[in-house]
Amino acid sequence: MYFAALLARTEDGWEASDTELDDVETLSDLTDLAREAAAEAGGADDETVLVFIEQEDAWFGVVRVDGEDDPRIYVSDAAAAARSAYGEILLTDEMLGRDPDESPDDLDALDLDGTEDGEDESGDDEADGGSEAVPSGPLGDREILSDLGVSEKELLALESGDALNEIADVLGAAEVLEAVR
Repeated sequence: MYFAALLARTEDGWEASDTELDDVETLSDLTDLAREAAAEAGGADDETVLVFIEQEDAWFGVVRVDGEDDPRIYVSDAAAAARSAYGEILLTDEMLGRDPDESPDDLDALDLDGTEDGEDESGDDEADGGSEAVPSGPLGDREILSDLGVSEKELLALESGDALNEIADVLGAAEVLEAVR
């Protein structure tokens, strides 16, 4: 089960809203949703919006959108997030160190049996997909919340089950987040 919420910083503090991610297919869609939330909250165009996403006790992610700047992303466990539809939205090619122009579906590199040239047909290369495997553990911008009071060390120490509440508590937004849970 997933939980997703938007926290928009306004002149009066943080305003939270739960959000449905059913129509979100890309990071761009998510970023647009965050910017719309800032506008609806009455914040200025350059206000900070945080998108919190968690999948039960498996992983959590934070996307930070500051005005028109590119979004900043942190995921607590990239391998767990990669196994989820919403997690895949956050795990960009740039974060994973992949070349977006190289398609894993490139049929030119496949032999007639469907394996890549030189690949072991037994499939024992690696259970996660060989070189395309997503690393286990935290990935992304570990300083994403440092100017808001959550240091890199504190962020890395958070346990997935209660992390978003702990972050909201430091931000002074625990009550507004709890209201949308």
